[in-house]
Amino acid sequence: MSNSEVAVIVGAGQGLSAALARMLAGKGTQVVLAARNVSKLSALVADTGSRAVTCDATKPEQVEALFADVEATEGIPNLVVFNPSRRIPGALVDIDPGEVAAALMVTAFGGFLVGQAAARRMLARGSGSILFTGASASVKGYPKSAAFAMGKFALRGLAQSMARELAPQNIHVAHFVIDGGIRKLGDTQDDAQDDAQDDAQDDAQDDADKTLHPDAIAESYLAVHQQQRSAWTWEMELRPWVEKF
Repeated sequence: MSNSEVAVIVGAGQGLSAALARMLAGKGTQVVLAARNVSKLSALVADTGSRAVTCDATKPEQVEALFADVEATEGIPNLVVFNPSRRIPGALVDIDPGEVAAALMVTAFGGFLVGQAAARRMLARGSGSILFTGASASVKGYPKSAAFAMGKFALRGLAQSMARELAPQNIHVAHFVIDGGIRKLGDTQDDAQDDAQDDAQDDAQDDADKTLHPDAIAESYLAVHQQQRSAWTWEMELRPWVEKF
């Protein structure tokens, strides 16, 4: 086994997960990508030298198998990131209860299973970071978004409880409120802003400027993971500079 750090990204896909995988791999971290459909990760695996493992985060046996596999192959993770969520939009009186239950299983119960499996192993070693990806719905319930708010509120509560329980045991747990859409890099222009831009243009920002760049989010995740333990963050809000809140 290598002496480098090990990171597990659960709910891996494009966007934030891909940005995290590339950034971590670039720093020599061994990255494991977990998803229900790993075929979509082939290009990312080739690009980062990571390993993909099939895992449904709502299934206790699959989550346990994932972490047992990582521990045996790469070692106990130093960093675990939980990204999955499921949206069931619609009017409260119309949404299907079964779909709501399924959404809660992904967003909240999956977070519990992954957090528990990660914590058990990190406690045995005495260190580690567990990061949960939230949304503006983690702190604000929007119309026609009851199921998403329920799941994200629950995930935030889980993260807060875990942070208070595990921090004294040197396990850093943090929750990220991603307040805004994450940029799809293939569909937008470069980040660079025109040097001639002035305040008069603030009301005419292009779509790219109104979204969060996945690399910038990944940098914040990594910064929290690397924080010195005398000054830990348990929650961070991230939003574009033009986002209203």
